[in-house]
Amino acid sequence: MSSTTSTKWVQFIPLVTVFFFWGFVAASNDILIPVFKKAFDLSQGQSQLVSVAFYVAYTVGSLIYMGISFLTKGDIINRIGYKNALALGLIISALGTLLFYPAANNGSFPLMLSGLFIVGLGFSLQQTVANPLAIALGPITTGSQRLTMAGGINNLGTTIGPLIVSFAIFGSAASANTDVSIESVKIPYLILGGAFFLVAIFLKFSSLPDQPETVVEVTEDVKATKNSALQYPQLILGMIGIFVYVGVEVSTASNLPAYMESGLGFETKDIAPYISLYWASLMIGRWTGAVEAFNASASMEKILKFLAPYLAFGVFLMVNAIAKHDLTPFYVYALVIIVLIAADIASKGNPARMLLIFSSLGIGALLIGMFTTGMLSVYAFTSVGLFCSTLWPCIFTLAISGLGKNTNQGSNFLIMMIMGGGIVSWLQGVVADETNIHFSYIVGVACFAYLAFYAWRVSGILKAQGIDFDQKISGGH
Repeated sequence: MSSTTSTKWVQFIPLVTVFFFWGFVAASNDILIPVFKKAFDLSQGQSQLVSVAFYVAYTVGSLIYMGISFLTKGDIINRIGYKNALALGLIISALGTLLFYPAANNGSFPLMLSGLFIVGLGFSLQQTVANPLAIALGPITTGSQRLTMAGGINNLGTTIGPLIVSFAIFGSAASANTDVSIESVKIPYLILGGAFFLVAIFLKFSSLPDQPETVVEVTEDVKATKNSALQYPQLILGMIGIFVYVGVEVSTASNLPAYMESGLGFETKDIAPYISLYWASLMIGRWTGAVEAFNASASMEKILKFLAPYLAFGVFLMVNAIAKHDLTPFYVYALVIIVLIAADIASKGNPARMLLIFSSLGIGALLIGMFTTGMLSVYAFTSVGLFCSTLWPCIFTLAISGLGKNTNQGSNFLIMMIMGGGIVSWLQGVVADETNIHFSYIVGVACFAYLAFYAWRVSGILKAQGIDFDQKISGGH
């Protein structure tokens, strides 16, 4: 049985590089959409194929993984090793970026989409490996906190990625070109592909384990006895949880511009800093939730709980200052962050309790946004990012707890449900068309309501299997 008592930082730090790339590319797609729309003379719906190609790749990648594992009568990741699987995923993504070169030279939108799709396929394999591995590189008591920390690095990528890609394509804000050739896209993505390849080599020769013990052996109290991950109710309910979580996270942000334009009269060019604040809010929350992974003393942990979120908020302010945005409207957001800190402390590190508290706060934020107007509603909708920030690691940790040899299979099923980001966003759009954009956020309320239900239900399911996070936490420090 694993005797790990602290996070294996020498292994964890190389691992989080892939989390950074996921955020960097996903957020940078928002830069590609208007570029492709103009260059290829696309409709708004056609331009959204950029997001469709990228997110559908996660589901297709998961299905391919399942098919190969079924045909070879064994889990492919367990066979080739975690480290090799990560490197393979990065190489697949690197190959996808290579398609940007001929696509740009030939002015081919389908080839561009194919490149993004292949990048997403590689990310699907990386996600299947990296999420349970982050949990495994230390004690089970701080597994969700490590995943939260990795998510914070992911959101560092979402914060600076669009800025860097935009600069690479358009130049500085002062000298930005309004007439951009599609060929300006190929060099940034070829450089990104080179980075994928170098990180693949780096991880291949790193100290990351091929078969982390705590993933294979599960927990101290329970052994996995079932033959399929789908026989575990915590996973089945968790798959729905990932679907609606990614859905509410993406749809809240993707519909915010339409609300600010139609409801508040904002110009499109003035909305970008608020979208930036939304994604930075996830970074703020994840940096806060990651504090416990450091195994600091009780007094130092309390200090870090207050320091970490404001450091992340400072990163947001710095990035937008570089972009020459007016920061005056955002200082008041420092008060909203206090709610996040209080909620994080109240959760006491228990992923089920944290999921219940943060989902309830998400419901409250959306209802405030729906029943108010003006900037108060904008800040309410934006704060959803704070309350989404730690939900992924909570759901993921709860869903794969107790799966043992079926952990990789379970992780793959969860990654498949990332497609909720596209489907729930589309559903909210339909509701907005039938009613109005303000009321359409009721879709997000329903998503958070399910997550609160899952937090309550999964606690009983896991206790029946001999897994009690309260006991693990009380005995873990």
